[in-house]
Order: sequence, then structure tokens, then C-alpha cells
Amino acid sequence: MESSFSQFLAYPLEKIPYVALTLIIAFSVHEFAHAFTAWRFGDDTAKKQGRLTLNPASHLDPIGTILIFIAGFGWARPVPVNRYFFKKPRIAGITVSFAGPLSNLIMVCLGFIIWYALVASGLAAGLPSFVPDFLDIFIQLNAVLFIFNLLPLPPLDGYRIIEDLAPTDVRAKMTQFEQYGMLIFLILVITPLDRYTIQPIFGTVLPWLVNGLNEFIYSWFF
Repeated sequence: MESSFSQFLAYPLEKIPYVALTLIIAFSVHEFAHAFTAWRFGDDTAKKQGRLTLNPASHLDPIGTILIFIAGFGWARPVPVNRYFFKKPRIAGITVSFAGPLSNLIMVCLGFIIWYALVASGLAAGLPSFVPDFLDIFIQLNAVLFIFNLLPLPPLDGYRIIEDLAPTDVRAKMTQFEQYGMLIFLILVITPLDRYTIQPIFGTVLPWLVNGLNEFIYSWFF
């Protein structure tokens, strides 16, 4: 029964608790980062809707979360942003969009820092095996979320950044095609086309990012 159930999951069954805890933290911090940054730039839309919080219940999307375990990708509830409240919409928009992925990158660094601090202090040797297992998944998934959210596809943060960087006339044309964005996104992610689009990106950028940060933070302690 267990093996037949696990074949429908994107992760080994024994790793599911670590994945679930990581996603609860990662999604909540990611969306809070968007909400907090927008608020600091003058847009209190997210705050009024109760999104300026680290409470996972305010950020997790049931379908998007379940899909993570089944398909290997998913989403949280997007934070509402009204760029008309920004004094400098382009700069604020780019910063707000980048704040979410940046929070995931910071959590990757924190995961490495915690682990090497435990190793350097000698505490790691006495820890149960689930601690390094969890930290490994925590680091890997947050690195995936950092890269994934910066892909230039609507409705991801990377697309929003490009949208704010684009000239006004180009931005207007981009807006016309946004309605097809989710369809294009799903086609690239869940069809064999991902072998030529998404997978090569993760196959090169992900190990480069994780290994680079690993070596950099390791040098702080040893």
C-alpha cells in the first residue's frame, strides 16, 4: 500500500515531513517578504488583507501546496500589490518582486550557516540524522524556489521584474499576452518540453548556486 501510494509522489515518502516543513517556512517567508517590502514602499494592500504576517495559514494555497508533493512544483497565494501607491513604481515594483526570491536565497545561506556552525562547534556529531537530512532539503528546496521564481514567465517574479524593466510600450504589449502566461508556464513545466527549457536551467544553475554558496560559507568556518 505504501509503495503504491509513494509512486504518485515527487519525493520519497520518508522525506515528505522535511519537504512539508520546508515549504511551510519557505512559502510563508517568501510571501511575507513581498508584503513587507510593498508596505515599506507605501502599498498597504497586503497588510489590509492580513498578508503582512509569517502565519502559514495566510499564505499557503491548498492546490499549489499539494501539487508540490505530486508534480514537484506548486505555488503559494500571491500577495496583492497595487503599484499605484508607489512613488517610484518601477524601482518599487522590481524591489518588491525580487524580495520574495531573495528571501529564499537568504534561507539557503542560513541553512549552510546553521549546519557549519553545528559542525564547527562539535555539536553536529551528537545530532540525530534527521537534522542534516532536513537542512539538506531546506537548502535544496529554497535554492530551487529562488531560481524557479526568477524564471521570466508569468506569473513568476522574474517576469514581473522584466515587466518593470521594459519600456512603457513593450510593457503594454507584454500585458496583452499575460492571459496566456499560465498556459505557457504549465506547458513548459508539465510536458516533455521541460527537458529543453526548465530542466537544463536547473541542471546547470542549481548545482552552481548551491555548490558556490556551500564553498563560500564553508570558508567562514574552516
